Amino acid sequence: MDKADIPKIKYIEGRERTTELVCIPGKAPFIRFIPFSNKKKSEAETTGLTIECGACDFVMHGFSTRLGGVSEGIFSSMNFASNRGDAPENILENFRIMGESLGIPAESMVYAKQTHTINVLHVNEYNKGMGVTRERDFNDIDALVTDTPGVCLVAGFADCIPVFFIDTKRKAIGLAHSGWRGTVNDIIYETVKKMSELFGTDPEDIRAFVGPGICAEHYEVGNDVADEFKNKYPDAEKMGILRKKDNTGIDSGNMSGGASGEKYYLDLTLACRDNLINTGVPEDKVFLSDICTCCNPELLHSHRFTKGQRGGLCGFLMIR
Repeated sequence: MDKADIPKIKYIEGRERTTELVCIPGKAPFIRFIPFSNKKKSEAETTGLTIECGACDFVMHGFSTRLGGVSEGIFSSMNFASNRGDAPENILENFRIMGESLGIPAESMVYAKQTHTINVLHVNEYNKGMGVTRERDFNDIDALVTDTPGVCLVAGFADCIPVFFIDTKRKAIGLAHSGWRGTVNDIIYETVKKMSELFGTDPEDIRAFVGPGICAEHYEVGNDVADEFKNKYPDAEKMGILRKKDNTGIDSGNMSGGASGEKYYLDLTLACRDNLINTGVPEDKVFLSDICTCCNPELLHSHRFTKGQRGGLCGFLMIR
């Protein structure tokens, strides 16, 4: 696909540039994370990021857009969501197309079966192809981990937050799906715990990327969800995780109260960042996406923007 055919990206205001769109002629575009890429020092410096060049050169990664696939209608055109009515043959072809862009065969992928749990599955050679080219033998899995080269972790998204983990010392990886339930119940902690148990991962050796999801400006929640986050993060409003919506049209970030029907803006990305730091990942190794799914509906699938009439994106992470 030619870059001229790509919709203009709207970036999150005030956020460091951490993503880049990769457009290879004749192939589907995808998003790459600058902190995980193997840039030369001079290139890294232009982004304003502090990057240990080469630290992640043992992994391949990417995040899909909605462009370059074969699906039609509301799924147009790169769709990986298999539970929304798209033809299975379209989804399989989309995986093959994206695999060609990433340099990863569809047969090497393992696709999580997400149900907003905090369950983490260790996968290896045995699991290759599950959820993509053959049936899964697992269910209710929202995070995957591995230290096996050639096994590509895959998870689906359409506003929920993808969290990528790379243990640069033990050469192990993880990929988690963190919606509001997964965030407040801390799937990030569970993923790091599993990596520590299985691979000897020290959180201090993890480089983490909180990927493209819905930004706070578009994620309005009610008291029920807000209360869950207030219980987990007592300073949620001061931290910017919650911002109370003022019915007069003026947001009151430091207000608190209990009137029924109150609405809040929820920043899942900041909550995931806090979870990572509390789990022991160094703050300077936690990177946040500069792209919101809901702000870029022509480029990315968004559940909120389309009121559920949409396809699904995927994140991909593999040890070479």
